[in-house]
Amino acid sequence: MDDAGWHARHRAKKDAERWSQPQRGPDGRYTPVEPQVHPMQEPFVGGFTLPDAASASTSGSPPVPPPKDNISYYHSTGTNGHSLSQTHSRTSYADTIRTNTTSQNSMIYATRHLANMTAVERSRNFKVARMNPYLQFMAGPLLRYDTVDNDGVWHGAALIVTADAGSTYEPHPTFTYSWDPNAQTAPQMHRRTDSRSTGHGSSIDLGPHPADPYSTVFPAANGDHTQLSPTAMTQNVLGEEIWVYCGNGGTFTFWRFMIHIPLSTREMRVTYTVNNGQHLHFFVPARNQNMRWAAFSCNGFSAGINPDDFRGPGFASGYDPVWSDLLAKHKEEPFHALVGGGDQIYCDGVIREPEMQEWVTTKRPEDKKAFPLTEEMRFAIDRFYFNHYCQIFRSGAFARANSSIPMVNMLDDHDLIDGFGSYPDDLMQSSVFGTIGARGYFFFLLFQCFVNVDVDGVIDQKHPFRSTIIGGPGPFIPFPSHSILSYLGPNIYLLALDCRAERMKEQVCSKQEYDAVFKRLYELPSQIEHLVLLTGVPIAYPRMVFLETALESKMNPLVALGRNGSLGLSGFVNKFNADAELLDDLNDHWTAKSHKRERNWLIEQLQYFAKAKHARVTLLAGDVHCAAVGVLKTLVKGKNKADIPPPIDFRYMINVVSSAIVNTPPPNGVLTMVGTLATKTHRTLHHMDTDESMTQMVVHPRANSSWAEETGAASNLTRLQGILFSIFA
Repeated sequence: MDDAGWHARHRAKKDAERWSQPQRGPDGRYTPVEPQVHPMQEPFVGGFTLPDAASASTSGSPPVPPPKDNISYYHSTGTNGHSLSQTHSRTSYADTIRTNTTSQNSMIYATRHLANMTAVERSRNFKVARMNPYLQFMAGPLLRYDTVDNDGVWHGAALIVTADAGSTYEPHPTFTYSWDPNAQTAPQMHRRTDSRSTGHGSSIDLGPHPADPYSTVFPAANGDHTQLSPTAMTQNVLGEEIWVYCGNGGTFTFWRFMIHIPLSTREMRVTYTVNNGQHLHFFVPARNQNMRWAAFSCNGFSAGINPDDFRGPGFASGYDPVWSDLLAKHKEEPFHALVGGGDQIYCDGVIREPEMQEWVTTKRPEDKKAFPLTEEMRFAIDRFYFNHYCQIFRSGAFARANSSIPMVNMLDDHDLIDGFGSYPDDLMQSSVFGTIGARGYFFFLLFQCFVNVDVDGVIDQKHPFRSTIIGGPGPFIPFPSHSILSYLGPNIYLLALDCRAERMKEQVCSKQEYDAVFKRLYELPSQIEHLVLLTGVPIAYPRMVFLETALESKMNPLVALGRNGSLGLSGFVNKFNADAELLDDLNDHWTAKSHKRERNWLIEQLQYFAKAKHARVTLLAGDVHCAAVGVLKTLVKGKNKADIPPPIDFRYMINVVSSAIVNTPPPNGVLTMVGTLATKTHRTLHHMDTDESMTQMVVHPRANSSWAEETGAASNLTRLQGILFSIFA
């Protein structure tokens, strides 16, 4: 066994010991498995790492990217002398960065450029904008896109999370943003993107993060500066305190800033700062321009996956390769919106927390359902979600994206916990499992939508986000559903349907949610030509009813052996109610037996909408980690009759399914099975004169494929690009 394999096994053994033997700290509380996050040092907003050459010019230490999964980072000391990270490993994050060939080349490039400057110019280049008053960031700034109203005003918001003990709130945190309606062009956001190859067929050196104070050591792109023209408009917004988290490390405040920008005849770059600190940027479209937007899903790794295995040459983290590709596209032509299709974060690790172990290790499903929720468990659940969100949303390439492309996010199960909503009612109603889902949904609204129901209410007309559609009450969580209907251009709208808040094993969305959603759809302007419906899980996808039937059967010997832990098959059943492990995934699908009638009804309603509005409907999904395209169209009866041309077929809809932006592709055997099932003829919709199929995605294999293509991530993304651009152009 090689050293890497030994270390991986050793790490797994230590983790197992920690979970099975939770330890209490000096304060009497358990030591969490999810590392506690610490404030970021002031200049470092956005999850980047300080280059060596630049670090020599400042007394501050470089930031420590928060730990994720099995990646460990180096120990550093902040300006206040307190440890920022106490996690050690055989290969530190800093070592990875410093041994990266592209990073070394970047620093050589930077040093040569500095040598050609005067002393005064070099001094100016190393000056860092300091926030005044000072704020200690835990996460952010994060950006959210809301919609564009009938008057052509762009609406959105920003969110920051700050540590109260290290921040000054007199005056309140201030968000300053500026735009120039008379600018000739929208300058490129990134100061430099290096196209040097790593030797593996991919370009991954994106240059410095736009918030990096040391990015000025690189020559600025033409027109890329923070000086405002005389015609520029500036707004100052005081932060609104929408929630306070109280944890072991103190109190932490969530500040929301509402943003309103009148669109111009030109695309504009918006420059923003918090308390006059670092300048960051995002872009808004012209008044009559369709937005450029990117969609993604599955931004994390499933349990048992080592992210290092998917890091690839030259990358600091297995989370970054495809995000780096997206940021490269953003540099070429900036995106106006970033659509999260579900699983923006993987929160399954909540059950690893030490306070949860007695519940997790309870054998009998009946005892587990009746297990009482303790205050320690409630505290641990909130602690996990807070720490995990701060870590993921402020780290790596994803942090670069969420601070420079306004997000529109809709959740799926892993944003709460694996399979939430698709288990039997008795488990969903249990005290512990129900609380996990409820707090997961609360933190989804908070971190991903910048919403606190206690502050914002549940009335559409009074909601601060105009795109919000409030549905019915959740059957297992104390919140109503929050769907989103956002403008994407003069003739295009996005409907992100909340398919999780009201989900039950026999239901995806309630009648109340559907009524609210379709009411808003039929109120859209008459000039709408295209509706994009985001559903998380694909609507048009191969059936696996035979597998559902086998796994649900009480006669299945594998399930019985798994429940008894015999023959090493304990992993065949889940940890919650000892059902087959894959059953919740199958029950999640729109094509599952329990959801088939609702699915068919929804497709029919979308057909009625398309016919009434003379609009195209496109379905968008993720979840399955495999790029695919499903097709719905009018069923043509009779031999040798041609299909109705798509432009005049109101039933014609394609379902674009994205591959995971981070997670691993399914095993080859699963892909083969799904591919085989995709060729089957489905007659489910024939009574609606609708035909359904999966379309062939053309693949051109290359002899020297890159690492990312070999893992299936970049290849799936590349295959979809042509399809997506043709649909949304």
